Amino acid sequence: MNNPSTTQIRTNLQELRDLINKLGGTVDRQQQTLITTRADLARQTAAQTSDELARLLVYVRRNIEDLERRIKAEEKERKQLKELQNVGAVINSSLDLSQVLSFVMDAIIRLTKAERAILLLTDEETGQLKVHVARNMDRETIEKSASFEISRSIVKSVADSGEPVVTMNAQSDPRFAAQESIISYNLRSILCVPLKIKDNIIGVIYADNRVASGLFVDADRDLLAAFANQAAVAIDNARLFRETRQQKELLDNVFASIASGVMTVDPDDQIALYNHAAEQILGVPADSVIRHSYRTVLDTLGLPVAPIVGEVRTNGNTQNKEMDIIVSKRPGVTTINLTLSPLQAENAAESLGVAMVLDDVSEKKRLESVRRYLPPALVDQVRDLDAAQRPQRRNVTVFFADVRGFSTFSEHLDPEKLIQIINGYFTVAVRAITRYQGLTDKFMGDAVMAMFNTPLNPQADHVERAVRTALMVKEEMTAYHANLPEDRRLHFGTGIHTGEAVVGNVGSNLRKDYSGIGDAVNMAKRVQESAKPGQILISDDVYRQVADWVVVEALPPMRVKGRQALEQLYELLGTK
Repeated sequence: MNNPSTTQIRTNLQELRDLINKLGGTVDRQQQTLITTRADLARQTAAQTSDELARLLVYVRRNIEDLERRIKAEEKERKQLKELQNVGAVINSSLDLSQVLSFVMDAIIRLTKAERAILLLTDEETGQLKVHVARNMDRETIEKSASFEISRSIVKSVADSGEPVVTMNAQSDPRFAAQESIISYNLRSILCVPLKIKDNIIGVIYADNRVASGLFVDADRDLLAAFANQAAVAIDNARLFRETRQQKELLDNVFASIASGVMTVDPDDQIALYNHAAEQILGVPADSVIRHSYRTVLDTLGLPVAPIVGEVRTNGNTQNKEMDIIVSKRPGVTTINLTLSPLQAENAAESLGVAMVLDDVSEKKRLESVRRYLPPALVDQVRDLDAAQRPQRRNVTVFFADVRGFSTFSEHLDPEKLIQIINGYFTVAVRAITRYQGLTDKFMGDAVMAMFNTPLNPQADHVERAVRTALMVKEEMTAYHANLPEDRRLHFGTGIHTGEAVVGNVGSNLRKDYSGIGDAVNMAKRVQESAKPGQILISDDVYRQVADWVVVEALPPMRVKGRQALEQLYELLGTK
């Protein structure tokens, strides 16, 4: 498309040429008239005037022709600049390298009248130049499998030196006429310029015409160099985009595979990243979080840490917090460990935001709480901790052991020494409880309580296990006392009863412990209170289930605290 001002200039020039032509016609007629005029002097004067007019007309015509050539050259340059602008627009609007380079090569052919244009890039592994894009004058891709009959010596020279080459007729050019490819392929007009990215030559653009000679001039070389710069920009952009995309895909894969939930807050106070693990932990999908204000998101998620985010951003200190939250569609309380850290660019003090890493430690916390009172071998066998810890009625066997005389013994001891001594006795008791897979319920001053056959340690032979635990404690105490001075030899008074109790997590929302309550627990405690130092007492309900293999001595029926009827108790002496 012509520029309006250029069009007007061409119109004015045409009008001027028409006027000059008319004037020229008038001069011609005047000269013919002078030829027939008789007056010699007048004829001579008119002839001189006519010659001067003719000379001036020639001069004007030459200036007009020169002006027209300049206008044509300006139009060509403007067209070239327009093409460069179009190429730049394509580069800025597309990251499809194949599409951009095809557009560039077609523009080269269209403007230079080349028969074909070929872009070669240096292979990063072999260092050899390989054809990347090849287009012909019909805007068609030349198949890469075809034989590219080009001057490899010119291509190599340009790639090595970085200097462009232009020849109007390679057949007669002394620089190239002797080259085999020039002769064999009948190459004539050739253009070749380097592709550079930050002074690094990555390839060349080669254009030729095997039919016409005198086709390319220095202006075409400069034009091709400009297009080469655009192509280099496109290639560099494509490489950067590919590397960025690969890095993003890698980061996405890394974040997707991280078991911890990850959220990041950007400088605009919006959630920029929210991985799949965070969705699973918090029960909220990413599309409800990404690009939303972090304050709103944290409030929706029930995470009261917005002030901490601001503090981490301001001070740049990492902070850690453990909290219980309610997650929709998930029963009970979810315990999370939250770590907040500042995001900062390398070698830059400016904050890029805050990263929040969330770990669901609910199961870990439950396991830790269970490990306090359940033998480690049993913890891994419990498939559903939540169900097992819910309060429920169950037949259990309860074991109580109290260190007799410990209160009097402790009156004259330092607290540190006192704890050391009682822990030694508890160690003996817990070792036996663990041996028979009992659940250590609690320590009460100088007493220990254990349960058998809870949902956490279901046992068909729970009565037998409790009895054997008591016998093992008694036996172990003999060996333990052998290493103690006389004044530190204390004894357990032990009681065992079996019956129905409610077992499960007992306590408040702030703290819960696994325990048992009910008549069976109370009865076991009363039986234990009736035992003397070193004595094991069992209830009648226990004796009836182990009578065939234990040795006992029946005690006179006695009234235990909290019961009206007399209870038959037995002292456990050993096994048959």
